[in-house]
Amino acid sequence: MALPLLNAIFLAIGGCSGPMVMRLYFINGGNRVWLSSWLETAGWPIIFIPLLVTYLHRSRKDGSAAKLVFMRGPVFVASTVIGILTGLDDYLYAYGVAHLPVSTSALVIASQLAFTALFVFILVKQKFTPYSKNAVALLTVGAGILALHASSDRPKGESSNAYYLGFFMTVAAAALYGFVLPLVELTYKKARQAITYTLVLEMQLVICFFATLVCTIGMAINKDFKAIPREARAFGLGETTYYVVLVCSGIVWQGFFLGAIGVVFAGSSLLSGIIIAVLLPMTEVLAVIFYKEKFTSEKGVCLVLSLWGFVSYFHGELNHSKEKSDTRTLETETPQAISVVTTS
Repeated sequence: MALPLLNAIFLAIGGCSGPMVMRLYFINGGNRVWLSSWLETAGWPIIFIPLLVTYLHRSRKDGSAAKLVFMRGPVFVASTVIGILTGLDDYLYAYGVAHLPVSTSALVIASQLAFTALFVFILVKQKFTPYSKNAVALLTVGAGILALHASSDRPKGESSNAYYLGFFMTVAAAALYGFVLPLVELTYKKARQAITYTLVLEMQLVICFFATLVCTIGMAINKDFKAIPREARAFGLGETTYYVVLVCSGIVWQGFFLGAIGVVFAGSSLLSGIIIAVLLPMTEVLAVIFYKEKFTSEKGVCLVLSLWGFVSYFHGELNHSKEKSDTRTLETETPQAISVVTTS
């Protein structure tokens, strides 16, 4: 129970803080989309810390026989492909945040749950319970209600073309990440080795490394590295704050990605998608508080529907777990009863 909860906390912190910090960069004079996308995964060296801790624990227990790396070739190849797709998704998402208010980009990303559900069904053949169907329906309807009034949130000075391009780029980001999460789950299922949390950390390291590599190439082509000092000097909150924002962005986004694939490991890709969808209205509330964005009645309805869907999903999971536990107990007791009757 502790591991799923820990990953859910990482996902919640990163999912709410990441868009807020990214938007803070853009509204105070930052305009480098490739830099923002790069920051989403550039915190990957942080993963070395828990990996080192787990290795030291193994070495004390197993001595020289302790494995340094668990990942095998097929999982490495799969993680590389997922990392490249994640890098592309980072750019699509950052472009959307650059041109949309946090509340609007959050509601568009909510459509990710529908894509996740579709690809979960296609790739991992997951069966849907009435509760999970209800959760997907409620969260998707909530996003649709918000989408009907999205254009009213266009930032001042933002052209219609840039706004709508940002809107469609965000939809594309939702679709792509909706594919990535089930792909991670499929990798777990098809890997011909035991899936431990240490292996999950190694996968996260490889995924984020290649995602960062994709964004680094984009930054180099766009000459973002040369522009950073100049942009820092002109930043609305000051040069020092500029670099603090960049560092914080890298840290919180790493928490998001680690939490996302950790929840897939401890639960499922659908559960990860549902948690992300639930966090989006929370992000909207934070945007209203800190960035003075409008909190319309539609956003309130979406918040209620999201919480309802979240509770519905977990209620179904608890019932399902109880039924499985009762079935196992019955299967265990039945042979014992037969044995007693035979002996008599």
